[in-house]
Amino acid sequence: MKLSDIADNAGARKKRMRVGRGIGSGKGKTSGRGGKGQTARSGVRIKGFEGGQMPLHRRLPKRGFHNVFRQEFVEINLDRLQEAIDAKLIDVGSVINAESLVKARVLRRAKDGVRLLGRGEIKAKLNIEVHGASKSAVAAVEKAGGTVKILAPAKDEGAAA
Repeated sequence: MKLSDIADNAGARKKRMRVGRGIGSGKGKTSGRGGKGQTARSGVRIKGFEGGQMPLHRRLPKRGFHNVFRQEFVEINLDRLQEAIDAKLIDVGSVINAESLVKARVLRRAKDGVRLLGRGEIKAKLNIEVHGASKSAVAAVEKAGGTVKILAPAKDEGAAA
């Protein structure tokens, strides 16, 4: 293979439509833009404009609010944790926290912290550090002989003013 032989796949590059080149081209005169006015010009669109009538997005009532301080936790169940232990992804002897779960690829990312939930059962004795846990999850881990440490939520430096 030579550099001169390299080419795109057939149909990978589409030729642009040449507009305003006569009535026979099918895209002559107004170039497919219809009549005159604002919509025929470039760079202008009337999104949501309803001919002077109050637009729909202003007629409808506003509801709720967006909490900027909300924290998003990653949830992990006991059965998923047990699967990772059985597959030897997690070392039972060390402390299990968000970083170790991400490193072992049990979780993709930690977000604002990890929350432990109680679906399934755990057989191994674990020391877990999480940002939140359900009562059933804590009870199941302690029944297996392990401990659950609840970490304080991470505070933003910008919020403390």
